[in-house]
Amino acid sequence: MTDLLALPFMQRALIAALFTGLAAPVVGTYLVQRRLALMGDGLGHVAVTGVALGLWTGAAPTWTAVLVAVVGAVLIEVIRERGHTSGDVALALLFYGGIAGGILITGLAGQSATTLNQYLFGSLTTLAVGDVWFTIALAAVVVVLGVGLAPQLFTVAQDQDFARVAGLRVRGYNLLVAVLAAVTVTVAMRTVGLLLVSALMVVPVATSQQVMRTFRRTMALAVALGVGASVGGLLLAAYLSVAADLTVATGPTIVLLALACFALTWPIGSWLRHRERARSPFPEVPGEEEVVVAASAHPHQHGPDCGHPAIRHGDHVDYVHDGHRHAPHEEHYDEH
Repeated sequence: MTDLLALPFMQRALIAALFTGLAAPVVGTYLVQRRLALMGDGLGHVAVTGVALGLWTGAAPTWTAVLVAVVGAVLIEVIRERGHTSGDVALALLFYGGIAGGILITGLAGQSATTLNQYLFGSLTTLAVGDVWFTIALAAVVVVLGVGLAPQLFTVAQDQDFARVAGLRVRGYNLLVAVLAAVTVTVAMRTVGLLLVSALMVVPVATSQQVMRTFRRTMALAVALGVGASVGGLLLAAYLSVAADLTVATGPTIVLLALACFALTWPIGSWLRHRERARSPFPEVPGEEEVVVAASAHPHQHGPDCGHPAIRHGDHVDYVHDGHRHAPHEEHYDEH
């Protein structure tokens, strides 16, 4: 394994995986916030047409994929904004049109399915030096813009009406997120492939949301998880290929590792959400009267070590007990 890591192609793959893992969750955080988690999938399908155009014309497939994906991203935002159709229908148009056009043009170009599969499912270990620099440059642009404009992009993603009142150019920031998503898709197409790229943009964010409650912490943990899944998936695939003499694809390994992280954190997130609900103050109900329970009817003695969640309520402490707040008061208990 150590000898494998010393090989130039493996070092190029590790660098590309690192930068892809950095960039994809940054854009994915905004897409998940706007409930457009499948946009990466739609743009990935459109980029297939771009790759096919590159193979047909002899141009670099990576650059043609960037151009076509960006055009597709702008179109989807224009369709969504003008309300000619809903967001999910517009994404469906990208899905079907992109993949059909890509396969048709690939056939016209006389290229085999093996060539197209390098872009559909990723091919990290075949990256050239130029591909690595391409990945680093575009990933750096995505991270700088995604993190540097975080206050504006978060505001637009969270509440567009408030963003307009605050003087932000909502249309421009929505287009920027769409274009960054298109660029990220092409950055990641050699890492996990165009058909799986959305997973690297969405799954680390979904995993981070299980345990984090603020936007910045969610993005930070999602980036760490994205890097871990990308680099870890590559190393795991390489280890299985060397130690067990198996043919393991890197793209699916990266995605499955990211999904495994989500599966591990889901029980923790479920417990945290349950605890938050238990500790949240109950809403005041107009006309609700306070009920007094005699101490003899409730022999349990509440206190710091009784095991029930304690909530500060004005001048006293309530204890959450069987779905209601329970406060000791002189010789009885007040029920809220």
